[in-house]
Amino acid sequence: MRYSNSGLKESDVTPEALYHSRRRFLKQTIGGGAALSLSAYFPALAWASLPKSIISKFDGIEQTMAVDEKLNTFEEITSYNNFYELGTSKEDPKRNAGALKTDPWSVSIEGECSKPGTYTLEDILKPHSFEERIYRFRCVEAWSMVIPWVGFPLAELIKRFEPTGKAEYVAFETLYDKNNPLPGQRRRTIRWPYREGLRMDEAMHPLTFMATGLYGKSLPNQNGAPIRLVVPWKYGFKSIKSIVKIRFTRDQPETSWNTLAPDEYGFYSNVNPKVRHPRWSQARERRIGEFLKRETLMFNGYEQEVAHLYKDLDLRKYY
Repeated sequence: MRYSNSGLKESDVTPEALYHSRRRFLKQTIGGGAALSLSAYFPALAWASLPKSIISKFDGIEQTMAVDEKLNTFEEITSYNNFYELGTSKEDPKRNAGALKTDPWSVSIEGECSKPGTYTLEDILKPHSFEERIYRFRCVEAWSMVIPWVGFPLAELIKRFEPTGKAEYVAFETLYDKNNPLPGQRRRTIRWPYREGLRMDEAMHPLTFMATGLYGKSLPNQNGAPIRLVVPWKYGFKSIKSIVKIRFTRDQPETSWNTLAPDEYGFYSNVNPKVRHPRWSQARERRIGEFLKRETLMFNGYEQEVAHLYKDLDLRKYY
């Protein structure tokens, strides 16, 4: 299933100067074969190290979905982050991004599937065509952004490893080396590694996305390089970053925030303005870059696409 953007062009939602400079840059670098690297173009950033066979996929990306809302700027998206592995303040992930080494990188596929194993990043990404999707992103802390992700549907990846009929859930883990922890992992803010999970039907939904880039190029480290999950109708902490393990399970997996504070962070954590966080309302949100707050949309504006997944659940309880 592919989503139409109803004729909306990327230039309609991207700041004009950035849109044109981005296209010129891609033409000069990837399309033109020039040797200029992103680290030279944006020297303050640390970027995912991707094989040449993967870098070429960023040329001529098709936009398959967009919301008719103004994009957040590249600077906002890369400078205001929650990524506790790199620190607990919003500025820490960018400041400490160089500590995350993405080469080499592998992903372990485990559990109830026919093709378990450890796969290199190139193994994981090479079979897939990349596309751009402009999604709303809503944090549980009641702030939001609009982000142009690059990647591919999670369902396509799952099908490759042939989960069995016993696989009811998909569990994910983020990088953690206890002998060489990332800066934020030196404190026991949560029980490392960071863990998340989805019900299988949520994971297979066409909106669920594996992101490998944003703004037309590979992910900066602070945004979850080299590969992360994006589930646009859920609060942002469900969209786990820097994935190193995917496991198919019979039982609902433990997830980090739900384990730490189950009364505040549910397993489902769908964006729901009618269910307040115990310490603040979720009815309104602050769009980064805007002064006034806006109303929060049910399922973050994706109600028509996903509400049927929860028709048997009391959404006042299963949040």
